[in-house]
Amino acid sequence: MDFTLDAKSEAKRRAIRAFVQERLIPLEADPASYDAHENIAPALLATLRAEAKAQGLWCLQMPEALGGQGLPFTGMAACYEEMNRSIFGPVVFNSAAPDDGNMMLLNKVGTEAQKQWWLMPVLRGEVQSAFAMTEPDGAGSDPSMTRTRAERVGNDRWRITGRKWFITGAGKAKRFIVMARTSDDPRRGLSAFLFRAEDPGWRILRRIPIMGPEEHGGHCELEFDGLEVPDENLLMGVGDGLKVTQIRLGPARLTHCMRWGGLGRRALEIAMARIEERHAFGQKLAEKESVQMMVGEAAMQLDIGRLLTMRAAWKLDQGDFARKEISMAKIVVADALHRAADTAIQLLGAKGYSKDTIVEWIYRYARQARLVDGASEVHRMVIANFLRREGGDFFGWGAHG
Repeated sequence: MDFTLDAKSEAKRRAIRAFVQERLIPLEADPASYDAHENIAPALLATLRAEAKAQGLWCLQMPEALGGQGLPFTGMAACYEEMNRSIFGPVVFNSAAPDDGNMMLLNKVGTEAQKQWWLMPVLRGEVQSAFAMTEPDGAGSDPSMTRTRAERVGNDRWRITGRKWFITGAGKAKRFIVMARTSDDPRRGLSAFLFRAEDPGWRILRRIPIMGPEEHGGHCELEFDGLEVPDENLLMGVGDGLKVTQIRLGPARLTHCMRWGGLGRRALEIAMARIEERHAFGQKLAEKESVQMMVGEAAMQLDIGRLLTMRAAWKLDQGDFARKEISMAKIVVADALHRAADTAIQLLGAKGYSKDTIVEWIYRYARQARLVDGASEVHRMVIANFLRREGGDFFGWGAHG
């Protein structure tokens, strides 16, 4: 595997790095840059998105024919890492969850009609989207535990009833994907449906308060009490829900890893600047062996995570599902992000624990990484099951074993 970026991806990476350094990072210190939920203020976001579009940095993950940049997953990995050196980065370039994963899914499996009314407004940045799968007493890491049901109404419609929660972005979303049970078949019992926020028969019960900063629209609990969806709004076909989740969640998990690497880097950058200028007991902090061990370990873990992420991205570019590789990356990068943020706070001392830097923001945000899109324990189970099935081939070198 050669992880050298192609010329186009490298050019985009450099442009994104400059945009983040010059336009986004300076804004983080201004309280006026934030909304009430510690994310970028909507008016400022609109201005920056216009600039990103003008510079050809919009929707890196989408085909050029649709208005994106058409980068491979390996190119996305490098660029997403650069953009999330700022806490504002991903959403400015329309590469933030959940829109990121939803757009890739619709582009891959949506009908032309579905792409026009559902995908394109999200791609253009006119509306947000949400993916409603997780449930209070059912589906989480295991979609087969879905209890929300869709039942036939007449010959061409479905009525959906049930509850979802921790649905990211739902408070602002105008386009939704909802997973519902259409039969009790263990493999073909789930289906995915598309709907609009204005469709009757569902409501937001609450925006769930969380420990960390929130994406626009928060994390919401939803109730479906008779939402009716026509057949043409089925994504793929009846019973294809598990396929939909597999197609969406694998790449989406990996894009989390791409972004988290950038957050971890930024936390270390802030800490490194501090320990190079701070003296204690007659010596720079950066010259103390104990400090060097801390930053060395944090940097190494981030780089291990980056290599795992790039390996998984490369396999996706080859047409592989890269399930075990994505699980490995998800576990390691989540831990590496938390270690980098924790190390940075320790080295910054009271300043790191305060809101004088964004490190405490990153630290609170980082704790979710071991939970979202599958808890680390679930991904370890995935890896163990691959090892059981593959035996010695688990450690093979590719086509030649």
